Amino acid sequence: MTDFQPLPEHRFTFGLWTIGNVGRDPFGLPTRDPIDPVDIVHVLAEVGAYGVNYHDNDLVPIDATLAEERAIVERFRKALAETGVKMPMATTNTFSDPIFKDGAFTSNDARVRAYAMQKVIRTMDIAVELGAETFVFWGGREGTETDASKSAADAVKRMRDAINFFCEYALSQKYNLRFAMEAKPNEPRSDLYLPTTGAMLGFIATLDHPEMVGVNPEVAHEHMAGLNFMHAIAQAWEAGKLFHIDLNDQLFGRYDQDFRFGSAMIKQNFFLVKFLEDVGYAGCKHFDAHAYRTEDLDGVKDFARGCMRSYLILKDKAARFNADAEIQGLLREINAFDGGFDYLKGGFSQDALEKLRAHEFDRAAIARRGLKYERLDQLTFEIITGVR
Repeated sequence: MTDFQPLPEHRFTFGLWTIGNVGRDPFGLPTRDPIDPVDIVHVLAEVGAYGVNYHDNDLVPIDATLAEERAIVERFRKALAETGVKMPMATTNTFSDPIFKDGAFTSNDARVRAYAMQKVIRTMDIAVELGAETFVFWGGREGTETDASKSAADAVKRMRDAINFFCEYALSQKYNLRFAMEAKPNEPRSDLYLPTTGAMLGFIATLDHPEMVGVNPEVAHEHMAGLNFMHAIAQAWEAGKLFHIDLNDQLFGRYDQDFRFGSAMIKQNFFLVKFLEDVGYAGCKHFDAHAYRTEDLDGVKDFARGCMRSYLILKDKAARFNADAEIQGLLREINAFDGGFDYLKGGFSQDALEKLRAHEFDRAAIARRGLKYERLDQLTFEIITGVR
């Protein structure tokens, strides 16, 4: 690969809210004009993206009538048909409107909880109509500033009741939808419930239909907590729960920066891309990021192209890593063993227990063995930087 141009099989997607971001931040007004959702579809077709993801009120205003909603959706559907851009994922905004100031599904007000469920059902119907097969839940207001305000256990139960309801609704409608839960440790609330991918995986196991629900991990959200994102992805993959993924970039311990993929933590991004490619992740690679506030529309296009190009460059670097003779030789040496403990692979048995008890380990000799991780890490650095 030399041109690093996106192709449909790469399945790169962007949200309406990413390309349409107007450059507002907590301390400054917008620096870009809003972009019509139909125009966003055409921008994504121009830069070579596979798909656009639907955030309900980025397309349909929250107070639109049913007639207005129908007209907007039909216009959007026409743009998808004209460009060939797909719409594989949808999600609902349950955090911007003042009604959600104390959460949506976890609010203390039963009216708010019911309204949030109604809003999600309405979004699900449109999402399926437009072709979505994944539905994401991010609980941006599902948290608290003071634990005096509500029971954390009750909040989790309310979240479970809502997700169970949506699973049953999807089944009743025969929708081909999978649900993906997205974790974040904080922001906009002081503390959010179910703050990490691992917490989400534990929560999913308690649902009535856990087979329908997976996770949508985001780089920035795990990095905000100082965690290794690739490890979260690996856990989700091993559990069969990596239903979707949000790619961006983020320095550890900062506010939610949502930088262009590859713009900040290159080594971490390399291992992330390598993992996804090595295991054969075939889902959409969604860039939940936005252009710097300094950019105009041309800069937004540069941002979108940069996200996809960075992924493809790191994919090429991962292939070089896998083909490098010295690196692979080191890995074989590091992992070499004569098979003497293969009897443990079958799990517990009385025979395995007796063999394990009887074996004499030369603890000091094992501890003296150098593992050559320094050399391996330096070679990885040289692959990434293009020296090797």
